[in-house]
Amino acid sequence: MGKRGSRSQSQLLNTLTKKQKKHLRDFGEEHPFYDRVSGKEAKPQIYQPSESSDTSGSESEAESEPEQVSGYHRLLATLKNVSEEEEEEEEVEEDSAVDEAEMDDDDGESDVTVEEETAPESAEVQESPPDPQGKGGDGPLGTSQESSEEFTDAKHESLFSLETNFLEEESGGTCSLNASQDPFLQHVNKELKEKEIQAVATNSKTTHQLKWPILGQLVFSSKFQKLETFKPSKDIDLKSLHLQKPLESTWTKTNSQFLSGSPKSSSPFTPLQKELFLIMNSYRDLFYPERTALKNGEEIRHVYCLHVINHVLKANAQVLGNNSRRRSQKLGVGDDDDFRDQGLTRPKVLIVVPFREAALRVVQLFISLLEGDSKKKIIVSNKKRFKGEYGSDPEERPPNLKRPEDYEAVFVGNIDDHFRIGVAILQRSIRLYAPFYSSDILIASPLGLRTIIGGEGEKKRDFDFLSSIELLIIDQADIYLMQNWEHVLHLMNHMNLLPLDSHGVDFSRVRMWSLNNWSKYYRQTLLFGALQDAQINSVFNKYCVNLQGQVAVRNVPMTGSISHVLVQLPHVFQRMEAENLASVIDDRFNFLVNKILPQYRDAVMSHTLIYVPSYFDFVRLRNYFKKEELNFTHICEYTPKSGVSRARHFFLQGEKQFLLLTERFHFYKRYTIKGIRNLIFYELPTYPHFYSEVCNMLRATSRGEEATWTCTVLYSKYDAQRLAAVVGVERAAQMLQSHKNVHLFITGER
Repeated sequence: MGKRGSRSQSQLLNTLTKKQKKHLRDFGEEHPFYDRVSGKEAKPQIYQPSESSDTSGSESEAESEPEQVSGYHRLLATLKNVSEEEEEEEEVEEDSAVDEAEMDDDDGESDVTVEEETAPESAEVQESPPDPQGKGGDGPLGTSQESSEEFTDAKHESLFSLETNFLEEESGGTCSLNASQDPFLQHVNKELKEKEIQAVATNSKTTHQLKWPILGQLVFSSKFQKLETFKPSKDIDLKSLHLQKPLESTWTKTNSQFLSGSPKSSSPFTPLQKELFLIMNSYRDLFYPERTALKNGEEIRHVYCLHVINHVLKANAQVLGNNSRRRSQKLGVGDDDDFRDQGLTRPKVLIVVPFREAALRVVQLFISLLEGDSKKKIIVSNKKRFKGEYGSDPEERPPNLKRPEDYEAVFVGNIDDHFRIGVAILQRSIRLYAPFYSSDILIASPLGLRTIIGGEGEKKRDFDFLSSIELLIIDQADIYLMQNWEHVLHLMNHMNLLPLDSHGVDFSRVRMWSLNNWSKYYRQTLLFGALQDAQINSVFNKYCVNLQGQVAVRNVPMTGSISHVLVQLPHVFQRMEAENLASVIDDRFNFLVNKILPQYRDAVMSHTLIYVPSYFDFVRLRNYFKKEELNFTHICEYTPKSGVSRARHFFLQGEKQFLLLTERFHFYKRYTIKGIRNLIFYELPTYPHFYSEVCNMLRATSRGEEATWTCTVLYSKYDAQRLAAVVGVERAAQMLQSHKNVHLFITGER
């Protein structure tokens, strides 16, 4: 009876599912849904009793069933079996996860590809798959199918963890000069008072102007009571800049391409780099609106990458050094405030760039700055995959494509604009594709950040990784005006907010100004662009409140882009009056409809191109032209290639009298529109050189109509910056003071 009972007990346990065993273990009995009438399944007559049968048989069987396998014995028997089964299942899951991991090795460098599906925090910040059209998608917070295609490096988590590593003396040494003079330590250790923070909201900005040899006219400003200014020194020594090792030795080689053409000098910087770095190293906010892809773009990229690596190495060295101090000290000795060396989250630098090619060049500079000419190569995780996703194939570009030089310089390499990547740096190692909350540096496009930050009302959104950003770099800000400026504003509105989750932070190590939600007063913002624009100026003035102050380059254009017009063309600048800035849009539309278009309705004024910078104005004009049944065609950035060809053909042949053209189409395509005889600039172009480019299109189909060519420009007093960039500051001042229309005639002789 005992052998039979034990055999039936084991058979019963084998038939139970994992869920049944768990319920049996927790409650000492099976769930009622799985109750068995008898353990002998071979007797169907038990379930089909006859009419003559009485209840004695069923009662006896019911009484004998607990004797075979009681709930208590089943519970004891399953405790070990269930735990062993769960362990086996966990081992199977781990084995399958290891099988999915791909290990690549390229020239002795560590290139690791790990598909991660189970880490919820890293899944939210994983790199999204490439978007060839640059229109974005669901991002890292999308469906599970999308998240399975995303990638982050989880293998090197412990190797790059700041909490579990310690400072190496040979690689983490500080600068040779007194540490108290280090600008980094002076900045992060400066303590603000509650009264100073409250006064910022009411204080007016204090400004002071200085002229530097290379940067030109600088405006120093601050909302804090004390405003400090300085002038650049003639000679600069790397040791006086407090650079972290190994930057003192690697910077000269990395920057050698810009020093070769200059006369022999002991300075490792170009004159422009020297003045820019002096401002960066003082931890002031900086706005430099003269960064161009052709002239000084790479020169500026080199110097801000030096500042980024210097900042990250110092910050991490401080954390690792305090780790060593805490380990060497006995428990309970020392003040916890001595070890406050970090923010609420680890990411401390955010670099915003428009295209993947720019991100590729930034990472390559990071590697060069840490490696230099050293024979010992640094470890770069996932480098092969990074080159594949951010690099480009030169053969993909059409060989016969002829565009202006500035176009070729901007749209070089991989121009996908939807990306984000985390970079972790620990001493002499770089980890690409690090999860955001394990990264030191975040490199992303505005669209890539917008898809992860999300919007109000969205369930899956994350912006805690922006809470402790200490250095924000927005490079090529003018290009974002051509992409979507709302993404930049959305990003700035979510900078340095208190995180919604702790993310495993040790609050005893967090700086007090970060706990007080004062991080935005310690954040340095570096803003680089190619032009002075009201929207870019607004971001700098509104969101940059660094306690060290702000520095803006405010040089005025003396000549203007109109001097580059190569055709004999009369330019008529029509001034329209606007009561305020909010009414400019409606006033401009009414001015065109009521005063300009009536002059062009005649068939003699055919072949008229209307250049429209704003897409919203373009839609409004297009709807008006359709409503009035005017003979027109249109081209915008969303027009398919076939539609563009038809519109250009109809306009050239004179079948369509008007052609509406958006500025963004011209920015991305740079097509030469043939057949133009009359030009109307609905608004002054965002880029000054677009004015001369569009005017010079009249040369494309010159058939002796030069005497009838016209150019009309609409402007108001709120277009002062754009007007000065086109006609020059002196002439713009005269035009703004006068309320009359201005007629200019360009001879085209050069």
